[in-house]
Order: sequence, then structure tokens, then C-alpha cells
Amino acid sequence: MEPQLLHSVGDGVATVVIHHPAKRNAMTAGMWRALPRLLDALAADPEVRVLVLTGEGDTFCAGADISTLRGSSDEAQGLAMKAEDALAAFPKPTLAAIRGYCVGGGSQLAAACDLRFAQEGAQFGVTPAKLGIVYAASATRRLVSLVGPATAKYLLFSGELIDSERALRTGLVDEVLPEGELGKRMGEFTRVLATRSLLTQASAKEFANGRTDRDAYWAEQARGSDDTAEGVTAFLERRPPRFTWTTPVSTATTTRSSSTATTPPSAATTP
Repeated sequence: MEPQLLHSVGDGVATVVIHHPAKRNAMTAGMWRALPRLLDALAADPEVRVLVLTGEGDTFCAGADISTLRGSSDEAQGLAMKAEDALAAFPKPTLAAIRGYCVGGGSQLAAACDLRFAQEGAQFGVTPAKLGIVYAASATRRLVSLVGPATAKYLLFSGELIDSERALRTGLVDEVLPEGELGKRMGEFTRVLATRSLLTQASAKEFANGRTDRDAYWAEQARGSDDTAEGVTAFLERRPPRFTWTTPVSTATTTRSSSTATTPPSAATTP
């Protein structure tokens, strides 16, 4: 099978699989270009409430497939940044399910997700210093927001790999699971997320990511939604809520450019 991004949707969860096992799921130029288009389609799909990004087999993503990036380094980095920004701006919760190597461009994609769950033994690295590349400012800020300046400098200065235990300790990942347990945990947690209010999740995601120009928009969305009334009623009736608010198509397709501009410097298979 050619290198590609596979995807499936079921029970409210979209799963995107980086499929290039011959090169440890390294991202080709075509895959970088395809990711923003795929994310736009999934963002606009009302059936999708959560997105999981993972890699085929025992590796998440070993970075970029340099052999397919024959243009300038600026062009290659531009493709990766567009894909990363599209993932960071996805208007619904995003999770990275990580096994094996999560290096270079793979670490950028994982950092662009809202949450990261890793299997024991996963290895993480940010490697531009090995190639003489100036790491993009937005990617650097995103890394600093996760792990702090000291760990970000360690990773960027050295290009050395760190293990899953250190990644958890420094905040690069949110949970580490024993071998064989990652898929089960991802299934459990995404089912929880899919039952929660997407109105709450989408607004909280923007606020947490530093948006400062959308207060009035989200107040309007809340007034026009039945989610609050449904949540209170379900609580009083001791039943699971049935939330109905979903991301407007206009929001799903336009959030990317505006969220990138307003983020502050501090700021298929089964997975």
C-alpha cells in the first residue's frame, strides 16, 4: 500500500492513521498536503465529536520522509507547519495515541493534539538541531507551553530522544499505558469525550489555546443551544445527557487561520 493517511469514523470518533510502515510512518510530502484537507472534512462532519491520530503498527511517526521533500527546506517546513496548524486548530478534541517512535515531524503532530497518550517504551525527540533547521516559532511556542522552557531547550538543543517516563514527568504526554493497554484506554476515554458537551469542549479549547476575540461568539452559541438545559435536566432525572450542539461548518473551516494568529507566545485501524 502506498504511503497515505487512512481514516475511519465510528461512534463519534474519527481515527486518522499515518500509514507508511516501510519508513516508520514518516510523513511524505503528499501526506503533509493531504492532512489539512482531511481535517477540514472531518471537522465539518457532525458525526465526528473526537479525533484520534495514531500510526500504523508499532510506530507513531518517525518524522518527515526526506526523500519525498525535494524542494527547499523552507518549502518542506512550510508543508509540515500547515498540517500542524490545521491539527492544532481542529475545533473538536484531538488525541494522539503513541507507540514507538514519535520524532521530528511526528513530535510536532503529537504536540499539536490536545492530549497525548503513550505506550510504555515510546521514544520522543525534537530533532532540527541534527539537520541545521530553524524550528518554526509556532512549533517552539507550542512545545514550551507543554513542557516549559528548560525541557524544550533540552530537546531542541540536543535532538536527543527521551523515554515515555520522562515525557510523562515533563508534561509532554498525559498518560503512559502498559504494553497492550493503549487501545483499550483510548477507546474508554474517547467514549467519555463523545458523550460530553461539544459546546463546552470547543469553547474551552479556544480559550485554553489563547483566543481572546471569541467571547461574544461563544456567549451567542450558548444562548442558542439546548445543551445547558439538557445537562441540567439529565442531572435531575439521573440519566445520561443527550447533547445536540455541533460545530458550525463555518467555524470548522475558518478557525485555523484565526487561531494561529491569536495564539500567544506562552501559550483505518484501531489506535
